[in-house]
Formats: sequence, structure tokens, C-alpha cells
Amino acid sequence: MTHSFVVHVPEAELEPEPLSPEQIVSGTPEVTGKVVWESADGRRVRGVWQITPGVVTDTEADEMFVVLSGSATIEVAGGPTLTVGPGDLAVLREGDRTTWTVHETLRKAYAIDLG
Repeated sequence: MTHSFVVHVPEAELEPEPLSPEQIVSGTPEVTGKVVWESADGRRVRGVWQITPGVVTDTEADEMFVVLSGSATIEVAGGPTLTVGPGDLAVLREGDRTTWTVHETLRKAYAIDLG
């Protein structure tokens, strides 16, 4: 187990996490991220994630995140449409099929629990 730590999320250096072409609906969104902590069994992951403007689809994990900067509209198939921006905390359910319309480059800190 790692020691307690702090990450300054707005300036965290992120690595490219290429989207698969099937996920891109419009625009040329680019994703970057960094896992800052992962449990020994790989079932709990904490990190920072960023996406540039565009429209993408995804199938979600059990995730809680807080938006630090940027904005997006997240349409959940068969569920609500979420509008997120700085300071918002959002929860996505495992298996949610989503369409993200990213209006301004969005950066979030997240916690994912894999089933």
C-alpha cells in the first residue's frame, strides 16, 4: 500500500489515452489521464482524466467524479441528461451507455470501483 499523498489536479501531468475511432461521434476529441492510485487487486482506481471538445460515446464503470474545469453534457441512454461543470460531483453507474458532448476541455478527478 502506498503512503498518503496529495496531487495538485489542475497541473497534474497526464498521458495520452487514445479513444477508439468507434467512440468518436464528432469533432477531434483527445483524452489524457493519469492513475494516481490503484488497489492491489486492481478493482479500485483513483485518477485524473481530461477530454478536449467533441462528442464521444462510452460504457461507464461505477464512478464518482468531480469536475475541476471545463463543461460537458452527458446523456445517459434510458436515463437522465447531466450537465457538469467546475465544482460538480457526478455519479455514473456501471454499464451506463453515455454520450458525452464536451463544450470546453473538461478535467476531472475520479474514483472508480470495478465489480
